[in-house]
Amino acid sequence: MTLDALFDIEKELDKLPNSPGVYIMRSETGAILYVGKAVNLHNRVRQYFRSGHGHNNSPKIVKMVSQIASFEYIITSSELEALVLECNLIKEHRPKYNTLMTDDKGYPYIRVTVEEAYPRIFMVHQMHRDRSRYFGPYTDRAAVKDIVTLLRKLYKLRHCNKKLPEQAMKERPCLYHQIGECSGPCNMLISEEDYRKNINKAIDFLNGNYKDTLKELNELMKEQASQLDFEKAAKTRDLIESINHIMSKQRITDAGGDDRDIIALAGNETDHVISIFFVRDGQLIGRENHHMSCDSSDTPESVTSDFIKQFYSGTPYIPKEIISEYDIEEAALVEDFLSERSGHRVKLIKPQKGEKMKLLQLAKDNASLVLSQDIERIKRREKRTIGATMEIAELLGIEKASRMEAFDISNISGYLSVASMVVFENGEPKKNAYRKFRLRTVSGPDDYASMKEVLSRRFTDDKIGELPDVLMMDGGKGQVNVAEMVLDSLGLDIPVCGMVKDDNHRTRGLYFKNEELTFKRGSEAMHMITALQDETHRFAIEYHKNLRSKEQVHSVLDDIPGIGPKRRKALMQHFQSLEAIKAASLEELAAVPEIPENAAKEIYSFFH
Repeated sequence: MTLDALFDIEKELDKLPNSPGVYIMRSETGAILYVGKAVNLHNRVRQYFRSGHGHNNSPKIVKMVSQIASFEYIITSSELEALVLECNLIKEHRPKYNTLMTDDKGYPYIRVTVEEAYPRIFMVHQMHRDRSRYFGPYTDRAAVKDIVTLLRKLYKLRHCNKKLPEQAMKERPCLYHQIGECSGPCNMLISEEDYRKNINKAIDFLNGNYKDTLKELNELMKEQASQLDFEKAAKTRDLIESINHIMSKQRITDAGGDDRDIIALAGNETDHVISIFFVRDGQLIGRENHHMSCDSSDTPESVTSDFIKQFYSGTPYIPKEIISEYDIEEAALVEDFLSERSGHRVKLIKPQKGEKMKLLQLAKDNASLVLSQDIERIKRREKRTIGATMEIAELLGIEKASRMEAFDISNISGYLSVASMVVFENGEPKKNAYRKFRLRTVSGPDDYASMKEVLSRRFTDDKIGELPDVLMMDGGKGQVNVAEMVLDSLGLDIPVCGMVKDDNHRTRGLYFKNEELTFKRGSEAMHMITALQDETHRFAIEYHKNLRSKEQVHSVLDDIPGIGPKRRKALMQHFQSLEAIKAASLEELAAVPEIPENAAKEIYSFFH
């Protein structure tokens, strides 16, 4: 029986409350067609099913309404709360008839841990609300890596993760200190005050004040050359060239020192491209282009509004100003939403003249260029990624396959059994979600028992959190049965597939609900599953190989109770060889200063 036979739309429309909230339109299979918000659910939802209302004249809406078999709604306490919920639901379910961003991305930041006694500087992919200082977001990851490397080298900043000064003086300075690229705070070779001066110079550099640094380096290079120290002068010259190369990728504006994003739209009857320019401290640090899937009846104002809500509901940083050429729908409400998310007041601005208008025109030119030149490439990428996940979901008859997790076991005759977990989100690898497992309870080459342990650990680990839309097993019926048994025992309802290969070891289909489903030859779904299976296998083999390499440098001394790295090193320095240690008497072993009597007895009894 279909859902529409159980759901009387007219009766349900009469039950709608006169309250703000979010409504969800579903098809007869239960798939989510559309998510919207309303100040008054009773009035808004009824409009979809009544003729003569302006918004349902859109061909897209007419088509969507013809497919609605049921709807549901969630009451909220305010329109702002409804907007937040709407954004979250659209991002999670990606409904067919909502205007969607098709290439959601994240951006790197530079983090300076100013809260530490000896701060560090490195690239991160998320900005947290802690006491560190963040710079970005940047769109050129390679440039971010270059900047971090340059600043560490230029100001001799530490690379290590040691907690200083608590962990100072425990080891000799690292290689970076020995080659002159670290000031050695781990051994107290620089005072906290002097190190802080270097960090402040790095922060000034990130704020765009690098001309003083260039001036100092030029003077230093001339001094080194005058003293005929050409080797040092050449290194200083290389630093100067690195700075000029990196900063040439940045464009300085005179639009003030504020943070702002500039959003421009270019579109035709079938496609829209949004260009967003990032300005930080008055500096244009980069740009991104996003393809919006929408309908010819969608207005530029509505497309831009949808983009702003979706984009800023996911990005960790929201600037104080967002500039657009169009009036944003429900601007005051959107400003409140963005201000609440960012923790500071955010303004939506439509400029008329001046520097902001120049930047907006630059963004518009960029969007038009992308629309004319790159839209087919963007659409092909979308088809390979999101399109492939939709094909897989349709093949399996499930609502979505946005997040897929795949598992594989790797061992050699049961030796060093390990497992890999690989995650694809929206058709692309999400490498920060990958996991490695070393088997704890299984000995020998038992892949089924190994998979049972791995899946049990994965789905009881609160740190992993997010559940997949579908589970992909590298194997057939046996592996699928093991996975389903584990999920049933944990009360989880997640579709499980086996990735099946042919005699030539090529992916040919999916084993699902006791049936093998085959792909259309050359389909994007087949390419996606092949990539997922290969990546899962590669990740497991690589982990197993790394563990074998570590085992090869494992010393037999490590197997003796009470003998750690320091005592092992002391024994080797004293006796010079393992054979000499084996032949040593108890008294000779106890004569080593670092070896107490009880440890000497353990060593002697181990070899005798």
